[in-house]
Amino acid sequence: MIMGPRFNNTLSDRTLVELTWREKRIEHWIRFGSIAAEQKLDRHRRIVSFAPGSIFAFVRWAGNDHGTIISRIDIVRAVSSIEPYQTLPFVRPGGEILLRIHGWPKVEIVLKTIDAIETLDIDPTDVAPDHWRHIYNRLSVNEPFRAYSPAQHRAWLRRRGVQP
Repeated sequence: MIMGPRFNNTLSDRTLVELTWREKRIEHWIRFGSIAAEQKLDRHRRIVSFAPGSIFAFVRWAGNDHGTIISRIDIVRAVSSIEPYQTLPFVRPGGEILLRIHGWPKVEIVLKTIDAIETLDIDPTDVAPDHWRHIYNRLSVNEPFRAYSPAQHRAWLRRRGVQP
C-alpha cells in the first residue's frame, strides 16, 4: 500500500508507475507526462501517479557489462477505475496503451519524434492519441509514418472542443 503525505485521497483513480534508476543497469523514467503525485521509496526508486485521461511516455532500459538488454517505450493514457485497461509491467493497474515499441533503433526514433513535436511548441501530452497509434502501427511494420503538424494539432484541439 502506498502511503505518505503526497499520496492522499483518490489513489484508486490514479495510474501508478514505479520508476527505478540504477545508472547503466536499470533505468525507468517518464519522458513526458503531468505527474499528479510522487513518492520516493529510496534513492533508486519512486512511484509517480497520473490522473485519469492524462497521457505519458514510460521508458524502460536495462543493460549489463555487454550492452543493452531491454529498451522499450510505452505511451499510455491513464484510465479511471471504471474503465477497461491493458496491463503493463511497473504500471498499476494499467492503462490504454497508445504506442508500445521495443528495440533501441525504434525507441530512438520515437524519442526523436517526441523531440520534434516539442520543437513545434506542442506538449506531447496534448498530441492526438490517434497519432501515437499511427506511429506504433507504422513502426511495427517498418514503414515510415507521418510527422505531426501544427495543422493536425489545431484540428485535434477543435475536435476536443479546445480552441487553440
